[in-house]
Amino acid sequence: MARLELEALSKHFGHTVAVREVSLSVGDGEFVVLLGPSGCGKTTTLRMIAGFVTPTGGRVRLGAEDVTALPPWKRNTGMVFQSYALFPHLTVAQNVAFGLEMRSVPRPEIAPRVVEALRLVRLEGLSERLPRQLSGGQQQRVALARALVIRPDVLLLDEPLSNLDAKLRETVRVEIRELQRQLAITTVMVTHDQEEALIMADRLVVMSDGAVRQVGTQQELYERPADRFVAGFVGRSNLLPGTVIGPGQFETAGGIAVACTTDGAPGPAVMALRPERLVLGPAVSTLVNRVSGTVELIGYLGAYIDVHVRLTSGDRIVVSQPNRADGQTPKEGDIVEVGWSREAAVVVPDEDAARPQT
Repeated sequence: MARLELEALSKHFGHTVAVREVSLSVGDGEFVVLLGPSGCGKTTTLRMIAGFVTPTGGRVRLGAEDVTALPPWKRNTGMVFQSYALFPHLTVAQNVAFGLEMRSVPRPEIAPRVVEALRLVRLEGLSERLPRQLSGGQQQRVALARALVIRPDVLLLDEPLSNLDAKLRETVRVEIRELQRQLAITTVMVTHDQEEALIMADRLVVMSDGAVRQVGTQQELYERPADRFVAGFVGRSNLLPGTVIGPGQFETAGGIAVACTTDGAPGPAVMALRPERLVLGPAVSTLVNRVSGTVELIGYLGAYIDVHVRLTSGDRIVVSQPNRADGQTPKEGDIVEVGWSREAAVVVPDEDAARPQT
């Protein structure tokens, strides 16, 4: 049974449509991430689940209960805000206890539950400190403990790592994921960071312009994106517009004939090529798709090197290669041949071409 169910959930602010009929089922114990650029409607969707924003249309169900009209304090959800929203004048223990007090939990029960929540987030020795005496990572854990102490049916995370530095984010996102699995708590997180989403989620919900573009596992979205937006937003892709001219046949706008796996109808489309699926060097001769170009830029990324190539068609693509110890990397200005397999050429609908011109 789904722990959380959204049914055609919508939100309008005047004439602006922030969320467009979002429907989603989140299973018991599942970790789902709403992923998309700023302004896509993901945070508004999360706040409607929590009860802080009233939907214009649609339903929110927690288990078998319709909670659409209930205020936040009558929904058994725990929320971790982007800013953490800790009370600066209260100690760590008092911050964590706040939700229990608002729910009129008997006082003898509050203290042991606070101790247990702080133990879960590994802050046992900091219960008497004030928020200003904590690091950013510790404040984030206090906010998480406050959300968990009420034993919510659903945990809601709004960009919980955005205020942490890059190194600390790597650590905390693993801690959150491990804790979520340990507690088997249904979780919905909002982020615009695709790396966070790919690492933490059981399933991803990609949103754009207030609507859901695709729902699936990391592998499904990466290997089989539904459209141009998803192909460009989840991971990195070289996107080459063109036309499907027949089964397994695609031609780019620059005139490159490509063998691919598409069985779609002839018409405008986009070919998505992942940089790591492209090949340079002698191995190109074994591949069905090959095209020449000039190296315009070398991007050094440590473990990987990005080779930016201007093809003879005028298209520019990026080839990602491991940083080889032998130093056999092309140089700027070199003429190279780029190749890829039939399976590497993923053809997706071009929603921009399908949109009526105004």
